[in-house]
Amino acid sequence: MRIAVLADIHGNVRALDAVLDDLERRGGADITVDLGDCVSGPLWPRETMGRLQALNLPTVRGNHDRRVAQDPADETMWPSDRYAQEQLTAQQRETLLSLPLTLEIVPGVIAFHARPDHDEKYLADAIVDGRLVRAPLAAIRRRLKSLDAACRVVLCGHSHRSELIAIPGGPIIFNPGSVGCPAYDDDTPPAHVSEQGSPHARYGIVELEEDGRPSRFESIAVTYDHEAAARQAEAVGMGAGAAYRIHERSGLNEAHVEARTKNGYAARREFLRMTWRRLVPYKAASAAGRPMDMACYNENLSPTAR
Repeated sequence: MRIAVLADIHGNVRALDAVLDDLERRGGADITVDLGDCVSGPLWPRETMGRLQALNLPTVRGNHDRRVAQDPADETMWPSDRYAQEQLTAQQRETLLSLPLTLEIVPGVIAFHARPDHDEKYLADAIVDGRLVRAPLAAIRRRLKSLDAACRVVLCGHSHRSELIAIPGGPIIFNPGSVGCPAYDDDTPPAHVSEQGSPHARYGIVELEEDGRPSRFESIAVTYDHEAAARQAEAVGMGAGAAYRIHERSGLNEAHVEARTKNGYAARREFLRMTWRRLVPYKAASAAGRPMDMACYNENLSPTAR
């Protein structure tokens, strides 16, 4: 059996279509599963939701699916969630909220967004110096303790980081990475970033033997018109759109980490406001053959962000 695994589409219908086209070129799959966070983002939430509803994939609920569906649209709501909420119909929001937290895809293969008992806590990650890194094995084991002992494969997303972890005496954890959002920042304490280093749309394929044992895992990165996604994010007019543009291009967040670490949330807001201007010295450095390092950013950093 061949299972295609999609996660964290975040309203990027162009990345989704690129992934589906690539999957078709590879011979398709017996089952394609969606691990949630379907529409939140400054892109095409309505179009993405319509595409997914037409596909009718086995889908679990992500934290942003829940937030888009039910959180009040006030100053505490993340702009990307609010934008998606405004774009969806009430029925579509209800569809997101009704998605299950976990789903058994086939016997021995369990899917969920973040953890089996929570849609927003990391499973295989820890936060160190403002970044996501691999969590200790003991911590991962504890987070999986609610799973049935017969579970052989765990499919999860949430971190946007491609992972394949074999738990001794336990299941294999497979995170395919994000279809539509290669990097993000999260101000929820402790504040941190996740980054992949390139703008590719990512997904995965799992192959099972006849007895249900996993025989092959494949992590796939697909090129698509990420500049169109960047332009759409800017056209939406959200403060996060400019930062999203850099994430889509390179996944680089060094200046973002430094700004947030030194000055907290206020610095982050300043960073988001000024990111596009700071991309100019990056381009200039590249054209001149100079290193594209922190000095490129510091030339244009405001006192607040320093």
